[in-house]
Amino acid sequence: MHTVVVGTSGVTASDVLAVARGGARVELSAEAVAALAASREVVDALAAKPDPVYGVSTGFGALATRHISPDLRARLQRNIVRSHAAGMGPRVEREVVRALMFLRLKTVCSGYTGVRPEVARTMADVLNAGITPVVHEYGSLGCSGDLAPLSHCALALMGEGDAEGPDGSVRPAGELLAEHGIRPVELREKEGLALLNGTDGMLGMLVMALADLDLLYKSADVTAALSLEALLGTDKVLAPELHAIRPHPGQAASAANMLAVLADSGLTGHHQDDAPRVQDAYSVRCAPQVAGAGRDTLAHARLVAERELAAAVDNPLVLPDGRVESNGNFHGAPVAYVLDFLAIAVADLASIAERRTDRLLDKNRSHGLPPFLADDAGVDSGLMIAQYTQAALVSELKRLAVPASADSIPSSAMQEDHVSMGWSAARKLRTAVDNLTRVVAVELYAAARAVELRQGLTPAPATRAVVEALREAGVEGPGPDRYLAPDLAAADAFVRDGRLVAAVEKVTGPLR
Repeated sequence: MHTVVVGTSGVTASDVLAVARGGARVELSAEAVAALAASREVVDALAAKPDPVYGVSTGFGALATRHISPDLRARLQRNIVRSHAAGMGPRVEREVVRALMFLRLKTVCSGYTGVRPEVARTMADVLNAGITPVVHEYGSLGCSGDLAPLSHCALALMGEGDAEGPDGSVRPAGELLAEHGIRPVELREKEGLALLNGTDGMLGMLVMALADLDLLYKSADVTAALSLEALLGTDKVLAPELHAIRPHPGQAASAANMLAVLADSGLTGHHQDDAPRVQDAYSVRCAPQVAGAGRDTLAHARLVAERELAAAVDNPLVLPDGRVESNGNFHGAPVAYVLDFLAIAVADLASIAERRTDRLLDKNRSHGLPPFLADDAGVDSGLMIAQYTQAALVSELKRLAVPASADSIPSSAMQEDHVSMGWSAARKLRTAVDNLTRVVAVELYAAARAVELRQGLTPAPATRAVVEALREAGVEGPGPDRYLAPDLAAADAFVRDGRLVAAVEKVTGPLR
């Protein structure tokens, strides 16, 4: 099994994906263990002094003014975990919780948190045992980090609360730890707080969304090309010299992908035939500009994610010179903004895809295709309601594009009076990515059927490869009306698991 070694300098996006989705094992580097021990010595020295230090010998948040005596500090650390594990609502997905736990371990191993090595080892042991704490949908304001979600994970380290075992059953966390020979941690000064303060949930969801959207943007380039071909459009607008004049890298990449899919097509360039038109509609002609802007948004979000993956997010931080200083690095604004930005780009990409689908189904704008791509229009409704479903998804995506980060709601007796709402931005982006996949699948379903209905004209080799692979996947072609939901579900799976892009790349080579 693949193993990810956690050091002091952060982790990569591929590390997060390997642990969250691939079940990779986690190990601590010798450097990380040494850094953990060194920072713990600082905390122990401060704990022995009479002067109050935030997070070590005081309360938290609005209660930070109280000095806590040594005999109450272990209780204080337990209590912050128990009281903050206050989430409600549905369970969060297993991959999100594993990413959350792994990223908190990443910060702990930085040597800036004051956590003992044995606590970090227990975190790694829980991940390696396949134990996933139960985390709920609601409870994070994105500042001071993802408090409630992280608290539920810390609670499981203490052997309390519920968790999902490797077999998928939910049981008391203490039972699961015992079965795997893992001793519950007994938290000491600073440790409870260090396990809760971070942007780990929203960051983990950002990393996974970026991976999913990388595939989806390639998929959307493919379906846009298929729609252009099915509408007998011109591929001249995809010429690289035109896109070089407006040098946005994402735009050039999308145009290049579409051009590769359309190479040697016998359908393109017929826009001057029976019903001459000077230009294709914006949804066809401007596909690279819209998808390209989204790709550039992905690039910006990836840069923010890389910075955050290299960061140590905690409050207070234990510095190498022996100071323990309060800060605001837990604030989720940098991550929240790009999560919301991605949701806007996703909504727009879905919107332009739906417009192309609608054009394929409208006999007045499809340039010779049958109404709704039906077999016997009137008797058959064809793909009429498939487009309704796609339109409903697009409408939902527009609502999901409303930025969560533009909101703030004060908490902790006005001590935490401006929050990021980054967790909420991440949760709605996950829904948006799912819905974009469905929208692209509907366009694929319609465009593939439309290409097959262009009898007498030969589609591009890459298009033929897509249609053949789609049919082999059990998605039926043109014909009389049938139960449509299974076909759409199969098309969705075809896009979601990468078979669409794989079918194209067998002909074109790697897409950009």
